[in-house]
Amino acid sequence: MWKDSLRVEAYGTVDELNSSVGIVRVFNKEAIELNKQAGQLEDELRWVQNKLFDVGSILATAPGQTFKNMPQVQASDVTRLEKLIDRCQKNLEPLKEFILPGGGKVSGFLHQARTICRRAERLCVALSKTEPIDPLIIKFINRLSDALFVLARWVAKTQGEPEFLWERDVAKNSK
Repeated sequence: MWKDSLRVEAYGTVDELNSSVGIVRVFNKEAIELNKQAGQLEDELRWVQNKLFDVGSILATAPGQTFKNMPQVQASDVTRLEKLIDRCQKNLEPLKEFILPGGGKVSGFLHQARTICRRAERLCVALSKTEPIDPLIIKFINRLSDALFVLARWVAKTQGEPEFLWERDVAKNSK
């Protein structure tokens, strides 16, 4: 398989996403002793990284091939992400404007992971048009990007990191 094939791009981007989530965990580790929510985030992100390895393994396997103990993405994995989103959103104010990625280290890197996740989703959708892909993989990646966004907002709130809102017409106002 060529290195620039859509399949390699898809699982390579999932690998990049996994590395980005790892960076979040590194910076989050600083807060674990001070904040119980940081410990909860660590548990969720460790699970996410393991699931991303599963997704990457599945995507790296040629269509129609299987191997013993091949990992799977299941509907329960998508449900877990949806429950995580719901739990975190209970503590958040509804959005009235877009959020600018950034704020603190942990929330900023969660926003970066979200954008990588969206790219992985676009690549998986494109790949699904040429080769068979389990639709649960695409659904999982889609819900993960939403979860990463909500986690970025939740971290900003629970760890006291700032959250910057998009200001319409800020360029006009600064002239």
